[in-house]
Amino acid sequence: MPFARIDLIQGKSSEYRSAVADIVYRGIVDILKAPDGDRFVVVGEHTPDNLIYDPTFLGFSRSPDFILIQVTSTVGNEKITKFAFYRFVADELKAKLSVHPDDIMINMVFVDKEDWSFGDGQPW
Repeated sequence: MPFARIDLIQGKSSEYRSAVADIVYRGIVDILKAPDGDRFVVVGEHTPDNLIYDPTFLGFSRSPDFILIQVTSTVGNEKITKFAFYRFVADELKAKLSVHPDDIMINMVFVDKEDWSFGDGQPW
């Protein structure tokens, strides 16, 4: 069951933030194969001094449009699936929101089912 955090610099419209969340969610369902409806996404907006990143690390050219996406999940832990997810998100962000590929950083964290409680203090 995935949980996504999306961090970006303040100033984007609610429509833009929603579109980013929708793209990440679509990738979670279509590529990582989470069940439809398993939608838990937090979009965090930060002042430029609170989203700290190296603009040229590893030869990339990151702008103030930088987006950091982290997905914590129990599904999609195969290398080919992870790579397909990265590609899907980058392609969709570029096509639908004109996000430059250098401005997209994705981090996947995989955990066991026992690491989740969906409510009432009960383990999954």
